[in-house]
Amino acid sequence: MGDVVTVPGKYGLGPIEVTAITGRAVEMVAPLTGSGYSISGCSGGGGVSSQGGDVRLSCDKGTAATINNAMSLEVVEILDTAAVLRIEPTG
Repeated sequence: MGDVVTVPGKYGLGPIEVTAITGRAVEMVAPLTGSGYSISGCSGGGGVSSQGGDVRLSCDKGTAATINNAMSLEVVEILDTAAVLRIEPTG
């Protein structure tokens, strides 16, 4: 299991788990805590999918996703088997 980041409940997600780090992308999964979600996904590279109450993100370095119009998640740096993520409120 990868590192887990707990985010405030107002973001509509449970803890975000890093499932893989490659040379160019970080893959993550998080349970949805609300009845719906919206993602403006990883602009510039990556993708988003939803399966069985979880949301999966794959974001390239330097790209960001806006989740539920409440949270911004950006992959700042990827170093071998580690990554730096910036998670902050939108607006």
